[in-house]
Amino acid sequence: MKLMITGGAGFIGGNFVRRMLRQHPDYTVVNLDKLTYAGNLESLQDLEGNPGYRFLRGDICDREKVEECMSQGVEAVVHFAAESHVDRSIVDAQAFVQTNVLGTQVLLDAARRNRIRRFVHVSTDEVYGSLGPTGYFTEETPLAPNSPYAASKAGSDLLVRSYFHTHRLPVVITRCSNNYGPFQFPEKLIPLLITNAKEGKPLPVYGDGSNVRDWIHVEDHCAAIDTVLHQGREGAVYNIGGRCEKPNLEIVRLILRLMDKPETLITFVKDRPGHDHRYAIDCSLVEKELGWSNAIPFQEGLRKTVEWYLQNEAWVAQVKSGDYQGYYRKMYEERDRTFTRL
Repeated sequence: MKLMITGGAGFIGGNFVRRMLRQHPDYTVVNLDKLTYAGNLESLQDLEGNPGYRFLRGDICDREKVEECMSQGVEAVVHFAAESHVDRSIVDAQAFVQTNVLGTQVLLDAARRNRIRRFVHVSTDEVYGSLGPTGYFTEETPLAPNSPYAASKAGSDLLVRSYFHTHRLPVVITRCSNNYGPFQFPEKLIPLLITNAKEGKPLPVYGDGSNVRDWIHVEDHCAAIDTVLHQGREGAVYNIGGRCEKPNLEIVRLILRLMDKPETLITFVKDRPGHDHRYAIDCSLVEKELGWSNAIPFQEGLRKTVEWYLQNEAWVAQVKSGDYQGYYRKMYEERDRTFTRL
């Protein structure tokens, strides 16, 4: 299979690129990424020279670039590319609407023109809004996004759904809970806590820390997407979760214990506007229908994640300084002009 992955220089996309090349060595992977602040090719540096891998720098909103990539015999698309940080969307939502909604529409149109055989749209449980103390999100839960980020993802989900019902484009949507693991940008909760704790800096916790999230290791998430890509029903939605609900404050304390750091580093800060209180995923459909299940227990995954960040100080320093951005953008400026067929 020749597979196009959008946003493959990001956290989940990059881990998925690695999985596909490892699990399916006969596949060809084309990675289309704009290289925004969250796109880091340092995370994929060891793939340079792999005959089955090709990187193309480009914006999913750029119709010509998307067409250039997809027309190279691509058979399937897995769409990760998105603006995804809630706090940034509260400050300025324009980039979120542009990338997440318009960019998805550009991809869908190109997929129709190129007769793509499978289009997997990777979404989030945040499109469902917030839960009370009980209950779970199912695939039938109405969309009720509460942040500009979540609203933009809900908009893209509905576009994808419409292209299936109107054009019979063979799409599948996945909605996942909170991911953690290696190569995650340090503005996200778990890597932020780890890197701050290592440096003896305060660990910021919104509100009273009681907000609950369902956590899944990124490798389990990527395994689920791999399964959906090959076995999922056309037009279906699959919730993907870790069956691991934990309040944010518990996550903070677990990390401090793993790093042998004092709880005096915990600093409660003003809650962000519209902060959803609880997410919880019912992932029984993908488990029963496709046979996928989580393989990495949370305690083990969190311990390995802490170890990874402590062992990869150079990667963390590059990301925090922003040095990785200029280096790789310059590297690919010339290469973009000579994109060759795979």
